[in-house]
Amino acid sequence: MTAILITGGHSGIGLAAAQVLAAQHIDLVLAGRSVERMRPVADELSAQHGVSVTTLTLDTSSLASVRAAATRFRTMLDSGEVSGLDAIVCNAGGRFDGDISYSPDGYETTFATNCLGHFLLVELLFPSLSEKGRVVYTASGTHDPDSMDGRLVGAAVEPDAVALATNGKGGGKALPAGKRYSTSKLCTVMYAYELDRRLRRAHSSVSSIAFDPGSVPETGFLRGMPRPVRWVSNTAAMKWVSKRIGVITSDAEFSGASLAALATDPGYAQASGTYFQAHDRALSAVRSARLSYDERRAEQLWGDSKRLVHLTDDEEPTQLR
Repeated sequence: MTAILITGGHSGIGLAAAQVLAAQHIDLVLAGRSVERMRPVADELSAQHGVSVTTLTLDTSSLASVRAAATRFRTMLDSGEVSGLDAIVCNAGGRFDGDISYSPDGYETTFATNCLGHFLLVELLFPSLSEKGRVVYTASGTHDPDSMDGRLVGAAVEPDAVALATNGKGGGKALPAGKRYSTSKLCTVMYAYELDRRLRRAHSSVSSIAFDPGSVPETGFLRGMPRPVRWVSNTAAMKWVSKRIGVITSDAEFSGASLAALATDPGYAQASGTYFQAHDRALSAVRSARLSYDERRAEQLWGDSKRLVHLTDDEEPTQLR
């Protein structure tokens, strides 16, 4: 095995996954916005496990940053700084509360960060993936409006890329933060499934997997919530209540190990097009939201996303067309 690229691999579930992978003597590329935050993590993992841990500046909310990161990564490959690419783990993301905001490209921040940035990154780095490489998308159970997770956060709306990217513009009503988040995760699952369909048509051996890490109180998702909400979420009583009402619960250590396994474990080599869920320290293949299997909507989402990120013919791999 060569190296694995993880967006958001320096904190939360991404860090827990990086620690497991480094302990397995797998080289890593940590991709994120802050080199200052990534560098100490990279140095520690390298010192502890004797692996190569490289940092890559990447802000998934900015298309220019994604393109620059992809160019930089290819330079690393050409120079031998990175030995290869066995998996792209699209893990970074977040919920953005408060007034609606927009990315440097003018797209709604949640959709730009959680969806468009990773969509473009996979398109640009796909040619660098090994023959049997994997793409793993960190999704969320909140994507399913029929689940307790989805109802608590805010039921996902239509996965219309153009409407989501321009939400709140032109006098339109902005979606609540919870709905923006849950819908971005519905789109994430649909990207994973549509990528799998395209790979199968191309007779590719690359796998595309979606992963729900469950509700993890110590992750960045809850770090962005008000302090009382964070405190309550970490109490034993709240964890008990969450389980009782049907919330999908996990912890950073188990969810991180699960994410690492989906990226590397031979047992998941044939799992392309599958949605996995970490719940109560068990990792299982489960059904995702009913709407996530709509192939017509997924194809439209993919095509609209290509146009929103201004993907050129030279940038798009033939296997993904």
